[in-house]
Formats: sequence, structure tokens, C-alpha cells
Amino acid sequence: MSDAGSTARSAGNSAAQVARSEPIKKGARVGIAANGILHLLIAYLAIQLALGGGGQADQSGALTAIAAEPFGVVLLWVLFVGFVCVVLWRATSALWGFSYVQDEKKRVVKRVVCAGQAVVYAVLAAATATTAVQGRSSGGGGGKATAGLLGLPGGQIIVALIGLGVVIGGGVMIHQGWKKKFTEDQDLAGADRHARQVNERTGQVGYIAKGIAIGVLGILIGTAAITFDPQQANGLDSALKTLRDQPFGVFLLIAVGVGIAAYGIFCFLDAKYHKV
Repeated sequence: MSDAGSTARSAGNSAAQVARSEPIKKGARVGIAANGILHLLIAYLAIQLALGGGGQADQSGALTAIAAEPFGVVLLWVLFVGFVCVVLWRATSALWGFSYVQDEKKRVVKRVVCAGQAVVYAVLAAATATTAVQGRSSGGGGGKATAGLLGLPGGQIIVALIGLGVVIGGGVMIHQGWKKKFTEDQDLAGADRHARQVNERTGQVGYIAKGIAIGVLGILIGTAAITFDPQQANGLDSALKTLRDQPFGVFLLIAVGVGIAAYGIFCFLDAKYHKV
């Protein structure tokens, strides 16, 4: 029994060492920057949507836009490697990270958030690889997933709870942006005053704008549960189109698009300053 426990601890330590190695750390920074590229593209698509253009203003639309460019497939594989490195780094942080956080409850919360981010980046990595192989990303996944859940016993309750969780997640992002909580996981000791200001402002605006978009998505998921219509919750693209269709929606969507662009710029700064 002790031999099995020793073997498990040894394997865990080896996995931690690999995930904390310099190549993985550098790859994680590439992945964070890659997320910035995606958000800049989503922001561009959102603003085009506000101005009457077509297309899909979400990760699928952004990945498809990359694939359509010269050397786009090569860039997609670079992004894929970066996302995989982020998954390894986030998964390791979920298990052993945040030793610099003194408060145990806060450390546990950060580790749980890291586990969620590992899942998000794993989905991004899978979508990026699929787009690189197929030349386009398959959209509509949100509606299909919601339809599948609605078909389960108690599906409406499950989807409603997911919607509530997404709304809460959007609210947490808005709170983190307003309070500049994102700086807690950054090492800004070597940053000059101008870099700190840009980091804080883009982070604040970006987190709040993305939180608003996620909150609207959560409301749509809840609406899908109430109306039993899965197409109500067809991902970020549906949320942004819902914003556009509100009174003064064009201006609201442009503002959110600019905010998402700010989040993209923040990701480039975060790639440099995040504690990895």
C-alpha cells in the first residue's frame, strides 16, 4: 500500500516538474497571448456585427477567420500548442499552485478557478485543432449541447442552474475588473508606471465588457430552459446579437466590442506579467 502511495506521489511530483518546466511556462505565455489574438478577432467580428455585417462573433468565428488567412493553418497549430501548454500549467496550478497566497480559502478558490480555466483552454485547444484540420470551425455547439441537456430527465432545471452559474460567472468577472483583482496573480515589480496603467485600464475595461457578454449568455441559457428552446443559447454569438437587438443596441454592442478588444490587449500584457 505504501509502495503504491509512494509511486503515486512520485508520478505526481514528476507531472508537477514537467508542467512547471521552462518550456511549459513559455508555452503558457504563448497561450495567454493566443487568447488575446482570439479576443481581438472576436471584438472585430462583434463591431462588424453591430455595423450590419455577417459572420459569427465568437471563438468559432475567430478561428475560422484565422484559417482563411495565408499561413492561417500554421498559426492555428502554434495557438494549439500554446493552449495545450496553458492546460498543463492551469491543471498543475489547480493541484499545487498559489503557494504565495496565505489565506487557505482564497487559495482553494483560485485552484478551483484554475481547474475551470484548464477545461476552457482544453476546449479551445480542441476547437483550434479541429479548425486547423477542417479549415473551418463548426459553430452551433451551444445550441446542440443545450438541446442534449434539455432532453434529459430534469433537463430544464439543469439548464436553468447552468444559466444561473454563467450569470454569476459574468458578475464575478465584472467584480474582478472593477476591483482590479486580476493584478493579484501578476508580477508587476519590473513594470514601469505607464505599463502598469495600461495593464490596469485594459484589464478593468476588458473584464467588465466580457463579464457583461457572459452575463447575457447566462440569461439566454436560462431563457432556453424556460422556453424549452435550445437555440436561444447558441453561445457568445447569440449573446452579442441579443445585445445588438436591444434599444441603442448598436452602440451597446460597439462598446462591448471595444471592451473585448481591451481584454485582448490585456492578454498580451498578462502573458508577460502573469505569475507562471
